[in-house]
Amino acid sequence: MTTSHRILGVLAATGAAVLVLSGCVAKSDAQASEAFDVSSTATDCAVSAATAKSGTLTFNVKNDTDQVSEFYLLAEDGLRIVGEVENIAPAASRTLTVVAQPGDYFTLCKPGMIGDGVGKTAFTVTGDRVAVDGPDAEQKQKAVDLYAAFVKDQVGQLVPAIEDFVAAYESGDDETARTLFPQTRAFYERIEPVAEALGDLDPRIDYREVDAVAEGLDWTGFHRIEKDLWVPAQDALNADGETPAWQDWAPSTPQERADYGDLLLADVQELYDYVHSDAFTTALDDQGIGGISNGAIALLDEVATGKISGEEDWWSGTDLYDFAANVEGSKMAFSLVQDFAVAQGDDGEALVAQIESGYAALEESLAAHGSLTDGFVGYSELTEADKREFTDLINALAEPLSQLTSTVLD
Repeated sequence: MTTSHRILGVLAATGAAVLVLSGCVAKSDAQASEAFDVSSTATDCAVSAATAKSGTLTFNVKNDTDQVSEFYLLAEDGLRIVGEVENIAPAASRTLTVVAQPGDYFTLCKPGMIGDGVGKTAFTVTGDRVAVDGPDAEQKQKAVDLYAAFVKDQVGQLVPAIEDFVAAYESGDDETARTLFPQTRAFYERIEPVAEALGDLDPRIDYREVDAVAEGLDWTGFHRIEKDLWVPAQDALNADGETPAWQDWAPSTPQERADYGDLLLADVQELYDYVHSDAFTTALDDQGIGGISNGAIALLDEVATGKISGEEDWWSGTDLYDFAANVEGSKMAFSLVQDFAVAQGDDGEALVAQIESGYAALEESLAAHGSLTDGFVGYSELTEADKREFTDLINALAEPLSQLTSTVLD
């Protein structure tokens, strides 16, 4: 994998991250450290063993490529980052140390620090749970660090996905662009609140036509391109149900496609630069775990206000992809702060159990209509009963989730 010079600037030099799962470990409870050698190549991520006992694990990562590389230990869902070490220079070595509880994980390397990585391999941790202890502030900082790593990973995967999508769109390969559209958006939808915090960046990337017109903004981004790819019928209406689809709009010329595509590339570049900047680190640190918790809530709000109504992807009908990605991002953020809620006692434990049950029910309902991996049915195929079920499940989850931030900050 090569780093694109079209969309990527100089990679941020933030140094190696040494992240610990679930905070600090009392010395008397920690298992003896196990060490593993990792070779990061252009096509593989070879780890010297695929199993370990619970406790402190050390991964000695050697970058055997000619690009800057990263190494990840991912949770069972393949999304949550348990630990990462980044900015490993060619021929250099870095060390990642984590405290891993029993469970199923994945190891992954990312040469070039973009894309979905190479050599993703199952890694199993057996044994007993390790007792966790240590300063509360330190544990909370670990959660913030892990959320930052997740955001960087999603934006890093968004970069090449956007390039492929835009290339297809600009060349007129609409069939390929239509296929890539919902999958590309998923990376963005999992971390959308980050872009929303940057003023007009989210509107440039993700505004619907009716919103842009209402606010007097130039309409660009995903949904401007979407309308070109799914050209509406002459008598169709926009998402407001009133405005004719062809009012002040016409399919883009090849030059206009190039302009819209390049603007989307530039906006994603801006997002990439931001999440690798000191400003992003400072913003997350300032917000603390409350910011992560609020992000979980905001992503569920995204589902309630746009996806469940079918207004978001009005022309493509791919709203369920956005829906699923929002839920994944929300659940991931929740997972990083749930222990702090449980620590508040019986009420916190009951709240977490209610939230977990809500996510499980929503995921089960979504799974009846497809998946991000295999594809979802079009929004028009949902019945009114399906929509009511989704609405009820979202409302049932939103109520306890709205209490999460105040609970974890007690």
